[in-house]
Amino acid sequence: MTWKRVATALVLIPVVVGLVLFASTAVVAIATAVVTVMALWEYFALGEAIGHRAYRVWAIVCSLLFIYSQWLASYDSRFSDRIYFLFGRPLGERPSVEWYLFLFVFGLTMFILWTKRPLVEALPAAGITCSALLLVAFPLSFAVTLHGLPRIGPRLLLFALVITWAGDTAAYFVGRAMGKHPLAPHISPKKTWEGSVGSMVGSLVVAWAFHYCNLIPIGHLVAMTVIGNVAGQMGDLLESAYKRSAGVKDSGGLLPGHGGVLDRIDALILCIPVIWYYLVLVNPGTN
Repeated sequence: MTWKRVATALVLIPVVVGLVLFASTAVVAIATAVVTVMALWEYFALGEAIGHRAYRVWAIVCSLLFIYSQWLASYDSRFSDRIYFLFGRPLGERPSVEWYLFLFVFGLTMFILWTKRPLVEALPAAGITCSALLLVAFPLSFAVTLHGLPRIGPRLLLFALVITWAGDTAAYFVGRAMGKHPLAPHISPKKTWEGSVGSMVGSLVVAWAFHYCNLIPIGHLVAMTVIGNVAGQMGDLLESAYKRSAGVKDSGGLLPGHGGVLDRIDALILCIPVIWYYLVLVNPGTN
């Protein structure tokens, strides 16, 4: 199993790093859309395992609109000093997030009222469809916004990715070598406090290395690493709870040694938006 994890990582990591550092934000948005659709498809399968059938196509369409809106915001940010909070737009300009959310709710209402599904499915279908949008697509869309920040965006997105990868790797090996105290046995019996601490240390080592890139002051990098790592571990546990609820080991089998796409990005789902909001709310500045 370990060699499969390593082999898969050796193939994927150079591709992702090259994409983040050298591709345009538009290309990153397309890649984010592809990953989001695959993750959503696995999420829907978890729901169906317990009898919750989502309105898949509608959820995916609205998720793509979210990502498109994030790209529009990042595109505009290259020509001004403003950072858009959420997808905020002044009245009279492009549609805001409220418009897309209303479109999603209105469309979902239409599906529930006019499809021929049994009424007993109405509430589970609405729940799994809404949760897919809010727990997977919406937070992942911030990868586009982060990448679109002028000058430092690509390196900050890479920072979020690498602290997550380093944390996951350290947690895996430290947990296997010395893990004795369960972190959340009712959710994921194999995760331990020792692995959790190892994850934090691994992420902090990366933060120290990144301060040589002159992104933002080292104190803020450390703070972003701590909250990003905690958020990432919470995202990992959250996805484990989904799988335990559905009674499956992995969300899919696309990535040898890692499981599915959702298994691979579960920590990033919370880590990326947490780092974005740190930038928005704290405004650490740049070196």
